[in-house]
Order: sequence, then structure tokens, then C-alpha cells
Amino acid sequence: MPSRAATGALLLLAAATAGADGMTGALGDYAMAREASGTSWQPDASPHAGIHLAAGDWMLMGHALLNAVDDWQLGPRGADLAFASGMLMGSGTRALGEADTVRLRAMLSPDPLMGKSGFPVLLASGETADGVAPLVDRQHPHDLFMELSASEAHRFGALDSAFVYAGLPAEPAFGPPAFPHRLSTGDSPEPPITHHWLDSTHVSFGVLTLGWVHGDCKLEVSRFRGREPDQFRYNIETGPLDSSAARLSWNPDRYWSLQASWAAVTSPEQLYPAENQRKASASAIYTVPLGAEGSWATTAAWGRRSSGHGALDAGLIESAVRLGGTVTLFARLEREQNDELVLVAGQAGPVRTVGKVSAGVIRDVRIAAHVRLGVGALYALDVVPAVLEPQYGPDPRGAMVFARLKVD
Repeated sequence: MPSRAATGALLLLAAATAGADGMTGALGDYAMAREASGTSWQPDASPHAGIHLAAGDWMLMGHALLNAVDDWQLGPRGADLAFASGMLMGSGTRALGEADTVRLRAMLSPDPLMGKSGFPVLLASGETADGVAPLVDRQHPHDLFMELSASEAHRFGALDSAFVYAGLPAEPAFGPPAFPHRLSTGDSPEPPITHHWLDSTHVSFGVLTLGWVHGDCKLEVSRFRGREPDQFRYNIETGPLDSSAARLSWNPDRYWSLQASWAAVTSPEQLYPAENQRKASASAIYTVPLGAEGSWATTAAWGRRSSGHGALDAGLIESAVRLGGTVTLFARLEREQNDELVLVAGQAGPVRTVGKVSAGVIRDVRIAAHVRLGVGALYALDVVPAVLEPQYGPDPRGAMVFARLKVD
């Protein structure tokens, strides 16, 4: 008779050869396609990207994405830049007996090569470029190490499991899946301007999460380091786990994924160390397959962050339609209340309500079994109130053209 460990390894190998639809998640008895960034969920109908292979008792998965982007942001606050962005991700999963599963995961980014000040995106704000001044109208680069994490899950039956997830860095239990991992926007090299309301904690240097899965519901709580990454993008930062988050997720069927979450974040901004934030988020993701290789994914999300300056709301609706695995159309509509666009003596200024509408397309050509090369473009219109027109001009807008190499 094979041992329990050998039985678990055989089950993982069978799942890998059966394809993504037959693979089980690392944190519970559900389809692996449900798993997104960190411990977040997406619909079970989501296509599962990645190269899978078995190595002894381990089932390994890897994928990579690299964008080469030429970015134009027009208007008095605009700028141009050519840069590279993307990610390289790998994981290893193995069974421990019949009831336990261990997963190790790593994710790296080439973003630091673009420089500390990131790249131009009108109406974006958050973090700091150099430890002295905040970034405004620019998107910060991700750190080289976006995730170095481990998880262990124990199944109590067909419906229930408990898990622990920890990492340095990692993603606490807050918000929808991080924007680079959402099917509804992952094809766009332009980050959402609502990022710091919805999912900016996805690179946190110190995370410990405990969770319970019951069927299609998941409840999880996290302790994590609240300080956002500093301007040194190649290092591993350390500090106390001084912040808390909680998230309730529900997948009512294979096409929907819903979440509501809350966080109390201690001293998130390096430039304002005495200021804490409370955050809330709710989102709904809908994904449906289109033919053999296509899909349509839509996310609607709302976020609120509160501090001594009051409460600021932001929301987005984004959607992507993949046609036959070769052409993807994507669009996003955002609205936010922001007090960082016009600073007063380096501090938060008046609250302004702004918005952005962007749309784009990418066409992929498969050049090898697991490698695709794509070429795309997007155009964005920025909506500002009349009081901001002296800073942004009457018609601020932006565009990007990009080439993408994707290994999955």
C-alpha cells in the first residue's frame, strides 16, 4: 500500500495532467482557477495561466510577463517615458499526507529598472519617489521582490479547511485581487488610479494570515506591516506587524466572486509617519468563458480610506474581452476623491473629485507552445474639475503603445 504522502503526490500529479480545471486549490477543496494574488479569490470560470510540471512530491507552476511600454501623458503635468514592467512568478505545492497541503510562492518584478520615480500616469498618487517628496501624476515601481510566501492548509472534510499564510513580502487579506492579477485589467500596462484605495497593500513587508474555508465562503484575518514600500526597491524591509485586516469572500457560483474587507493601517506613508488609515473595500468579479480560448471578465470595486483628513472614496468598473485567445479588448472607468493632487506645504491639500476613462487592445501571436508575443495600445481621457484645469489643462489625456512577452 502506498504511504499517505505518496498518495497525496499522486493526486497532485493526476491533477496536473488533467489540466487547470481538474486542479485543487492550495487552501481548500475548490478549483485552483479560483486562486488569485495572495489569498484572494476570483471566479472559478477564470482561465488558469501557467506552466505545470511534477518534480518528485512537488507540483511546480510558473509564468512570466514582460511589457515594453512607450508612455505619453499630455498636458502641463504630463511627461513621456519608455519603460519595462512585468512579473515573474513561480510556486511549488505538495501534499503532506491526505489532509495537508503546503505551498511556496515567489514573485519578482523588473520594475525597479525604470528608476525610483516610476512612470507618468496622470491623476495617480501615493508613496514616495526619493523619501523626500510624494509621487503625484506618476505610478511608483513595484519592488524587485513582490512576494516570498508560504502557506499550509489542513482539510477537515469535503467542505472545510483552515490555513495559515505568511510572507516577507506578501499580500494581506484586503481588497480584490491585485490589479496585475485581475483578468479584467491584467492586459493593460496602465495601473488604476484607484490602486491606493483598493489593493496597494499587495506588497507588504510582513504578513501573517489565518483563514477558514467552508465550501464557497472564506473568512480570513491578517496582521501585517502597514508601512508601504520605501524608495529602495531592491531590498527586503522589516518591521513590526502593526496593522490588521479582515476579509469575507464568497463565490456563489463558478462565474462570480464577491468580497468585502476592512483594514486598520498603521503609518502607511513614510512622509507622514504619524498618520494612520482605516480602509474598507467591496468588489464583485464576473467571468464567463467565450468559446474554447476566450473569456469576458468584469470587476466592479469600491474603496474608502479614512484618516485625520476625513474619508475619501474611490471606485472603478473594468472589463476585458478575450476573443479566440488572440485579441483582447479592455476598458476601465474610474472615479476618486483625492487630496494629494495639489499639496499645500507638502501636506494634503483640498479634496478634488477626478476620473479617468481608458480603453485599449492587444493582439497576441503564439510563437511557441507556452510563449506568446503581443502588440497593443491604449488611450486614456482624464476628467478634472474646472479648478484643476490650470494645473492639468482643459483636456488632459494619455496614451501607451506596448509590446508584451508572455510565458504561460
